[in-house]
Amino acid sequence: MSNISELERLLRGADLRVTAPRLAVLAAVHEHPHSDTDSILGLVRKTLGTVSHQAVYDVLRALTGAGLLRRIQPMGTVARYETRVGDNHHHLVCRSCGVIVDVECAGGRAPCLTAADDNGFVLDEAEVIYWGLCPDCTALPAPQL
Repeated sequence: MSNISELERLLRGADLRVTAPRLAVLAAVHEHPHSDTDSILGLVRKTLGTVSHQAVYDVLRALTGAGLLRRIQPMGTVARYETRVGDNHHHLVCRSCGVIVDVECAGGRAPCLTAADDNGFVLDEAEVIYWGLCPDCTALPAPQL
């Protein structure tokens, strides 16, 4: 999907102007899901050259607001971005190396979990983060004390 015409179509479909920074950020997040802002900035700079932190923050905010990106922030970590939007998937996070992996919804369609008491809210999303050790970190020998 990082084909430029597809990215342009997504921007136009969200009533956003097609700009080089928006295209570069969308492509970076599509190619590197769960990236943080600094990583995205580095990827965008490889594509465009000079671009400010503020410009990338502004683009991330606009793309998230338009529903083209999803912002996630597992407890104790910086915000991450992904292009997988419109479904209610969850995430696996490694406590050791920090890798984040998508996992399908725990119970079907959104919000895919039923609250014990919705307190009158109309629920449309549930966010679940599973924590543990990824296969690579599990395979590492235990540290010697």
